[in-house]
Amino acid sequence: MSYLVLARKWRPQLFDDLVGQEHVSQTLKNAITADRVHHAFLFTGARGVGKTSAARIFAKALNCQHGPTVEPCGVCPSCVEITAGQGVDVFEIDGASNTGVDDIRELRENIRYLPSNSRYKIFIIDEVHMLSINAFNALLKTLEEPPDHAKFIFATTEPHKIPITILSRCQRFDFRKISQPQVQGRLRYIIDHEQVQISDAGLAMIARSGGGSMRDALSTLDQVIAFCGERVSDEDLQNLLGLVSRRLLLDAIEAILERDAQRALLLLQKVDEHGHSFRQFCQQLVELVRALVIIKVAEQPGALLDYSESELQELRTLSAPANLDDLQRLLSTLIKTEADLALSNYPRLTMEMVLVKLASLPSGIEVAALVKKLEAVERKLAAGGMPQPVAARQPVVPAPQSEAPPPPSQESLGKKPEAPSAPDGNKSWAGLVEFVRERRRPRISALLEQSSLLRNELPRLQIGMPARYYSLADGEMKEAIEDLAAEYYAEKVRVEFKRVDDQALAPPSLHEERIQQETDRQKKLRENAAEHPMVKTALEVFGGQIEEIKPIDKGFV
Repeated sequence: MSYLVLARKWRPQLFDDLVGQEHVSQTLKNAITADRVHHAFLFTGARGVGKTSAARIFAKALNCQHGPTVEPCGVCPSCVEITAGQGVDVFEIDGASNTGVDDIRELRENIRYLPSNSRYKIFIIDEVHMLSINAFNALLKTLEEPPDHAKFIFATTEPHKIPITILSRCQRFDFRKISQPQVQGRLRYIIDHEQVQISDAGLAMIARSGGGSMRDALSTLDQVIAFCGERVSDEDLQNLLGLVSRRLLLDAIEAILERDAQRALLLLQKVDEHGHSFRQFCQQLVELVRALVIIKVAEQPGALLDYSESELQELRTLSAPANLDDLQRLLSTLIKTEADLALSNYPRLTMEMVLVKLASLPSGIEVAALVKKLEAVERKLAAGGMPQPVAARQPVVPAPQSEAPPPPSQESLGKKPEAPSAPDGNKSWAGLVEFVRERRRPRISALLEQSSLLRNELPRLQIGMPARYYSLADGEMKEAIEDLAAEYYAEKVRVEFKRVDDQALAPPSLHEERIQQETDRQKKLRENAAEHPMVKTALEVFGGQIEEIKPIDKGFV
């Protein structure tokens, strides 16, 4: 006889065998006892939590020769056929494979006929959300007015994909994920009958790997028995599941909380030597730190955590000296790191740097001390009254210069000549450049910003151009500037280009003026900040120095 996997061999056969779904079992049994069985049911929940098993048990309860009964006998022809999945009047349909409207039409034809040798014709449709919209529409009328001899049981992991018109015609039962202690208890019952030796810690690892799914946990148990035989050690189990030992995880968290980066790196080296995945290691750290946070904030953490009492006590000892803020920062960093490790080409380096960072973070207590210092600053300022900010210095507007070019003596003294003013005070060189920019001529406006105005004797306009840009001053450029200047000054303008080899001998360009203004402004900002009473008090309390000034008022000059 071929081997039967544990998930099928130990499939629940009675309502009382449904682990973790007592609310469903009790409701269905009450409906049978009170003879108030609906014609359509929807079983929803995660994979492997007992939806299909419950559907089969319900079908046996309705069609048992001694029923309807809450405890089907399991030995009558109807019960035996349903248990083997061969019931003549119980149809198990895979919704993922029979998605079309033709499949539902065939079902509707079949439903018209009375059952062969049972009380009801029962249709169990698994993964019903995979049916097409047309198939659902074909099913609507049958669900609304089904024959007395027909019952429907739908099972799905994604109820939100089912049309509301179908949902409204069904009684819905939500199957919960099975808790780790319940899964572990069921596994203990099974291995005792299978005569396999596994420790409670090992069963806890298998139960936890199922993630709330009994079927997943049984599949893992099958794999473990195939690998280890009838005697399963915790070490073999960890190697098979790819899990890092619990002791190694606890030591890693302890090293981080004690700010021992070297110890944390040595523990990570052991993780690598044992061939464990760094991402798996990080995921287990996340689960462990989550448990520490819950222990800090919950009076009864056992209700929220899938750990035995001895494990909880060990975690309480580890979390006792830790600060809640530190644990929350640790958890946030590890969650981000787990996502980064999925894409990292250097997983060990990534994990090493994160452990060093976590072991070097200042404690939340130190941050609290910093807050106290800030409060001391506030009290000191309040005692002396709120200081008034230093008034912004008004910029000095230079007097207009004469139209004549600067005398050579200024150049001989090393002074940079000033730009000539325009004959018309409303038409400046800066205004011309802005006018060109508004005309969407960025290449010309950028070139004029880097150039200097040498003479402004309309209709003559002499422009000094840096040597590195002089090659751009061709006939086409000159003509374009003349046309734009003529439009700006409202008269014909003749433009002359002059190459400037030494920029220090020419008036400053608009670009140079802007840089100088920014430099002067930054200097004024630093001076004003250094003189501010609040800043002085902060420097006195913290013993620091001003590193950077960022203006918050764009109107400050």
